[in-house]
Amino acid sequence: MSLEQTFLAELLDAIKNDRLTLPTLPEVALRIREAVEDPEATSSAIANEIAKDAALAARVIKVANSPLLRGRIAVDNLQLAITRMGIAFVRNLATGLAMEQMFQATNDQVDARLRETWEHSIEVASICQVLASHYTDLKPDQAMLAGLVHEIGTLPILTCAEDTPDILEHKGILEKVIHRLHPKIGAAILKTWDFPPELVAIPMGYLDFERTHEGPADYVDLVTVANLQSYAGSNHRLSQVDWNTVPAFKKLGMSPEVDVHDVDELAEDLSVARSALS
Repeated sequence: MSLEQTFLAELLDAIKNDRLTLPTLPEVALRIREAVEDPEATSSAIANEIAKDAALAARVIKVANSPLLRGRIAVDNLQLAITRMGIAFVRNLATGLAMEQMFQATNDQVDARLRETWEHSIEVASICQVLASHYTDLKPDQAMLAGLVHEIGTLPILTCAEDTPDILEHKGILEKVIHRLHPKIGAAILKTWDFPPELVAIPMGYLDFERTHEGPADYVDLVTVANLQSYAGSNHRLSQVDWNTVPAFKKLGMSPEVDVHDVDELAEDLSVARSALS
């Protein structure tokens, strides 16, 4: 049995028998979610939870003051930031920002691949946010989170690779395994995290370039388009996909000829969204 077959078989067996260790949301994200879901939640109580992580608190205030929200008066504390953004926005933002700490490893090769995944997720999340604002009635903050989690299934695979040094010497094999398995694992992770169904559907759906459905554009459509846009002009295999054949563009009411990086207004908003997440 080849190295690829052996590694793939081990992962599939671990998935089948529930032995694959799925990542858990960072504690701060769980605490904020719990505070938000309290029927009697106040901005003060939520601010207190966010304040327990100084770095996260600073980033939430940064976003509240960013051109993304176009506030005319600068805010200098969490309570005002939450009032400006709204509780749901803060929950999604805090969850997304807290996830960054998950994309790290002690092995240098795995760490580099995880950071590459996170940077790509930020790019896709930023495009999702811009597309949601300009082309749909979907919530931009939820769209941002959708982009950040679309490749979350990569995490357990790379964790297993860290324990299988031989696979790290064969990057091509590892990438083939990631491509094959990360959607299914990603859906399992988001389900375990109690994410809403519209987000759980993303890992399994965003690479289906023939996907159609009734009704208006959904978050899977957004991530499909954003992911393709993120590879425009690159050497990545997905840069060869003909956008004219992808129904998600039509769902968004977006011309397949439009590249968000080339339209001034979209590119400016994209830069702002990316800055807010970085």
